[in-house]
Amino acid sequence: MTDFAARRTMMVDTQVRPSDVTKFPIIDAMLKVAREDFVPAAQREAAYLGENLNLGDGRVLLEPRTLAKMLDGLAIANDELVLDIGSALGYSSAVIAHMAEAVVAVEEDEHMSKEAQETLSAADIDNVIVHHGLLADGAPQHGPYDVVIIEGGVENVPDAIIDQLKVGGRIACLFMSGALGEVRLGYKNDSGVSWRMAFNAGAPVLKGFAREKAFQL
Repeated sequence: MTDFAARRTMMVDTQVRPSDVTKFPIIDAMLKVAREDFVPAAQREAAYLGENLNLGDGRVLLEPRTLAKMLDGLAIANDELVLDIGSALGYSSAVIAHMAEAVVAVEEDEHMSKEAQETLSAADIDNVIVHHGLLADGAPQHGPYDVVIIEGGVENVPDAIIDQLKVGGRIACLFMSGALGEVRLGYKNDSGVSWRMAFNAGAPVLKGFAREKAFQL
């Protein structure tokens, strides 16, 4: 029988800590959340690999290192409301739920959103709202948010998402340019979002977050 708890510890010790992620809330959450429960049943054995996990239809579960470093940069406090876009089967939201006051998980795939709700409930995580809707629309009815995190590649962040972030709030996005990508952390001020590069990573661009193609004659 597979010892997933041992694999979880190994994931933290070999993928997360060596990436300079040492904040206790992140380490504690990633040790507590059973990642194998938040992946397709056929991929449970691959749940702790140090790479993006293919969920089909251009979607992935971000590798542990990428998620951990995004959370490290965002420095989520326990009184904050977080918008988790592209939450898939709910893993990222489960991890964030251990750090934040509440999480709104946006997922447009109906099957994944339903399964996420069931898995989160089974794990007794009761501070996550799973919102079924277009990723690019966010969930304005539950905002505004202190923190926004996008679980996949982007080329452009829709204004609708930025509008849901409080002034003084933070956002983490994985901006892709071809096969190369970099995670940027943004801080919202009165004039918009000020971005800084954090680290390199990669993931498929999410539907609704691609750059509009320039019109050519």
